[in-house]
Amino acid sequence: MKLMTKYLLTTLLLFISHFSFASSQDTYAFASKTDSDRFAAFIQEVRCVVCQNQTIADSNAPLANDLREKIYRMMLGKKSNEEIKSFLVTRYGEFILLKPRFSKLTVFLWLFPFLSLTFILMFFFSFGIKNRKNSASL
Repeated sequence: MKLMTKYLLTTLLLFISHFSFASSQDTYAFASKTDSDRFAAFIQEVRCVVCQNQTIADSNAPLANDLREKIYRMMLGKKSNEEIKSFLVTRYGEFILLKPRFSKLTVFLWLFPFLSLTFILMFFFSFGIKNRKNSASL
């Protein structure tokens, strides 16, 4: 009987702690709805460096919580989005942004789809002309 009571109390405590943690996780109070919307949009653009394929808005990793808190404090300090992005890139590298900025370091990343499409079209175009010449001479 004592063992059953112990398990029941442990389960109840875990259940309560789970809900108290979940409710206190995302409590960021802003003076205006605009600032709150800005924060919500901004944390959707920042990659969780632990999870790597999630935004910090979607991640429950401790580092994502810390980053949300840091961004919240910077926004309360009236920092612009560009200032916050610069801070994050300086600290974690360009990888932290889901949409990397256009710079000398990311030029290949941004131009690669267009360059590869151009090369593919050129290949198929030249291959098509060669096949037409070969089939016309037969």
